[in-house]
Amino acid sequence: MDTSLHSMTTLFQQLGLPHQDSDIEGFIAQHRLEKSQALAEASFWNANQARFLKEALEDDADWAEVVDQLDARLRY
Repeated sequence: MDTSLHSMTTLFQQLGLPHQDSDIEGFIAQHRLEKSQALAEASFWNANQARFLKEALEDDADWAEVVDQLDARLRY
């Protein structure tokens, strides 16, 4: 069982994205979700990233809290 704490940095690493603070802020500034759009359905994710995000939330996995934080930050 993975007991490490997950952060936005480690989430971006897990997603295979640049993960420096400036990279994360740039990503969030560049990408937005509509109110009713599910995070995993956004067009800017590849299939593996979308699956990971969807499963993290559905399974209420260790990643769910930071995935929720990302979701909130991507909203208009």
